[in-house]
Amino acid sequence: MSAKLKQLEELLRPIVEGLGYEFWGIEFRSQGHHSLLRIFIDDAENGIGIEDCEKVSRQASGVMDVEDPIQTEYTLEVSSPGMDRPLFRLEQYEAFAGHQVQIKLRMAFEGRRKFQGLIKGIEGDDVVVVVDDHEYLLPFDSIEKANIVPVFE
Repeated sequence: MSAKLKQLEELLRPIVEGLGYEFWGIEFRSQGHHSLLRIFIDDAENGIGIEDCEKVSRQASGVMDVEDPIQTEYTLEVSSPGMDRPLFRLEQYEAFAGHQVQIKLRMAFEGRRKFQGLIKGIEGDDVVVVVDDHEYLLPFDSIEKANIVPVFE
């Protein structure tokens, strides 16, 4: 996790949790003079509606205005993780063991950067993924992006 993401998470997590939601994760994309900050919130019992996102957005926006951790213009979005939820922390991979996942690595591992397979679990700081009957231990720190693959029945 970059220093900027860590700083933003330390600032925003207490706000989200103080409002009674689970802080799922954040994305920050610096795009020149205009950036995007996306906060993912969850509520396992009640789900997330537009009102929930608005409530967190108002609170987060106020704190961001005061603390001013992003020096350029940015758009603040608050969202549910959705069915194709992104995974941000090692514990989330463990919680979703048995689910299909798409993973993109920062650098190639065994000749490839993209993996889609079944999360088997975690071993130390590695995510164990089974792709076509082959088990991969992917270092958590090398994962750029990961999303659960939704199953529609």
